[in-house]
Amino acid sequence: MRCPKCGDEVFEEAVYCHKCGARLDTYENSLSPPGGEEVEPVGGPIEQFKGAAAERREAAAEPEEELWQGGYATRAMVGAWIVTVLVTIGLFVVAIWAGWGATGWKIVLVLMLLVWLYQFVVLARRKLGVRYRLTSERFFHEVGILRHVTDRIEAIDMDDVAFEQTLLERLVGVGTIHITSSDRSHPELSIRGIENVKEVARMIDEARHKERIRRGLHIEAI
Repeated sequence: MRCPKCGDEVFEEAVYCHKCGARLDTYENSLSPPGGEEVEPVGGPIEQFKGAAAERREAAAEPEEELWQGGYATRAMVGAWIVTVLVTIGLFVVAIWAGWGATGWKIVLVLMLLVWLYQFVVLARRKLGVRYRLTSERFFHEVGILRHVTDRIEAIDMDDVAFEQTLLERLVGVGTIHITSSDRSHPELSIRGIENVKEVARMIDEARHKERIRRGLHIEAI
């Protein structure tokens, strides 16, 4: 065995070099072995950095996974249907109480038809005009029937995900999700009429959390 400092031959069991006095049992933790060449010990910062970089590359290579697709739920208009039914009944009662003739009943029927037609048009526009899609990295929202406009929010840009439900919405299992993000186009995005709103909001928030971890960002620091 040789002294790492002076290179003189020493005993295997020696703790100090008999020539230069260097401590021999600390050599394994030293960064300066014989010859003066500086090396990185096993498990040192360089190896740790290389390992972390390799893990990041592997994470970045993971394919984008589709998590959810959806749109406006028909049951989200239950309140509007209830109002429409009440208006219809009210028109019948007024027509009977006023004793309107054939012309009056025709007007009532036309008004009823217009009220119901309006609600169906609103429902069709909401169901066909909005579509949502969530992946492990992004949230897509598409609007329009004849002309589609698709925007996306990166999961890593989402700052907060929340949802709300009225009493009636809780009874039918729908609600509105609010997404706050640093996206310039939609810093505040509200998506209405979502079925299983609690579960969908959880999936969006989980995708946001996992993407930030995958990219190596500390959530509290953003």
